[in-house]
Amino acid sequence: VQLQASGGGLVQPGGSLRLSCAASGRNFRYNSMGWFRQVPGAEREFVAAISGDDGSTQYPDSVKGRFTISRDKGKNMVYLQMNNLEPEDTGVYVCAGSRFRAIQDMDVSYHYWGQGTQVTVSS
Repeated sequence: VQLQASGGGLVQPGGSLRLSCAASGRNFRYNSMGWFRQVPGAEREFVAAISGDDGSTQYPDSVKGRFTISRDKGKNMVYLQMNNLEPEDTGVYVCAGSRFRAIQDMDVSYHYWGQGTQVTVSS
């Protein structure tokens, strides 16, 4: 099973990026999928999740209203649209897949992890 994240880069504060996660080796259409952010020296931080059944989404307060997670079940893809980016959003963004259908916001509930893509927000 592979989860390949892409779309990261360098962006100025207030800018936008769209991350993509391509899953292969397993069909995640009925599973919860999530994005996490990793910064050196800090714990892995939950950023967004989407359920495998009704498509409901969940975000922490730090990104609510700025980030949007979506998925294309037919393509086995998950996306993260990030708007109004802040320097605090800098980090490696990792895509994760769970064996559960219900939405998951804790990293221990995810069983498959990708390698991530670097997002740097700086002027």
